[in-house]
Amino acid sequence: MAAVTRTTESLTPELYEYLVAHSAPVDPVLRDLAEETARLFPDSVGMQIGPEQGTFMTMVARMLRAHDAVEVGTFTGYSSICLARGLDARNGSLLACDVSEEWTDVARRYWDLAGVSDRIELRLGPALETLQALPGSRAFDLAFIDADKTGYVGYWEELVPRMRPGGIILVDNTLSHGRVVDPAEDAPAVQGIRDFNDTALADERTDVVLLPVGDGLTMARKKD
Repeated sequence: MAAVTRTTESLTPELYEYLVAHSAPVDPVLRDLAEETARLFPDSVGMQIGPEQGTFMTMVARMLRAHDAVEVGTFTGYSSICLARGLDARNGSLLACDVSEEWTDVARRYWDLAGVSDRIELRLGPALETLQALPGSRAFDLAFIDADKTGYVGYWEELVPRMRPGGIILVDNTLSHGRVVDPAEDAPAVQGIRDFNDTALADERTDVVLLPVGDGLTMARKKD
């Protein structure tokens, strides 16, 4: 009898390569973007999501038949391309929030190359202020949070009321490279993730699962 386990498999580098090789292939635009990001911002390249996560996010947007999406933390545009590609091709819209003109200048170029620039609205400035300034009537189908970790709870509190019933919030880095379970780790970013994870779990407005995708990807569904 084959071994059976009820826990998630640990990924060796070889198993991860196998996983990526047996997922939908990355197209040249995203491959070039990943390579340019690594060249231009070697100290920040870890902020970019992996290819399997990008494919997963595109699929989530398509399954939701999402029209209106928001991204908190754009960096050089990999995740926004993945989200925008999954939106309705006729009237899909992604609000991309970031504070860096340098990073998002790269994103703009690749949005054009990917053919999704007409679906993306970039707003530069503190994302919390951008969200707070939105009309109360605006409702999102899909949201992605991947910005400063100490701000996650604030973004969550602004976004949950703005999600339509059945809408999905994806939140990145919620395992903080395993540091969330290290009692000796007290960095503000790690504590910010712990605070967020506890807040999301206790929030009765949503159903939540923390997935072992990338550095931890929390998926929350707004209750009907």
